Amino acid sequence: MTASACRLYLITPPRIDDPAAFGEALKAALDAGDVAVLQIRLKDVDDAGIAEVVRALLPVAHAHDVAVILNDRPDLAVRLGCDGVHIGQDDASYAEARRIMGSNGVVGVTCHDSRHLAMEAAEAGADYVAFGAFFPTATKAPLYHAEPELLTVWQEVMQTPCVAIGGITAANARGLAAAGADFLAVSAGVWAHPEGPAEAVRALNAEIAEGVKARRT
Repeated sequence: MTASACRLYLITPPRIDDPAAFGEALKAALDAGDVAVLQIRLKDVDDAGIAEVVRALLPVAHAHDVAVILNDRPDLAVRLGCDGVHIGQDDASYAEARRIMGSNGVVGVTCHDSRHLAMEAAEAGADYVAFGAFFPTATKAPLYHAEPELLTVWQEVMQTPCVAIGGITAANARGLAAAGADFLAVSAGVWAHPEGPAEAVRALNAEIAEGVKARRT
């Protein structure tokens, strides 16, 4: 998984009760602007429910050339035809996820606010590392807080792409793009946007472009 300066990485809400209807919302969001990745991150949903959501969303994402990453479950990611898996520090090990996904599958790793964890993951072969939370978020109770400087230092010393996550919205995206994030992971900042997901994607892409411009000057 490679980045072009900085791109949007969408994360689903933790529960999707109507996958078909959400698929329409996803289509509107992807039609509105550049998105690199869709991570399907569901909580307290059984395997059948996860499979139903993946089968509804994966064709929409692939039609827009968006990679689909499943959270936590490399076994289901392979079985359902996802492009990769994202694992936390308490999930399957990187080695186990890589074994299941194979050499061509994407494996991303949560590294909280730790450059040490990120360097271990990168050296093991992770396709990207994720830092956060950068801002307060209601999507997931953050136990760690990362500063934008972490992104800048990472870009200076490592080639593995980095994802910034945690409370990101159009109001605060520019600074993280300027600091050096390759991807901005956004959930509620898109799906709970008062003007709808499409407007959120447009606004986020505009802010990302300004941040990248600032990074280059």
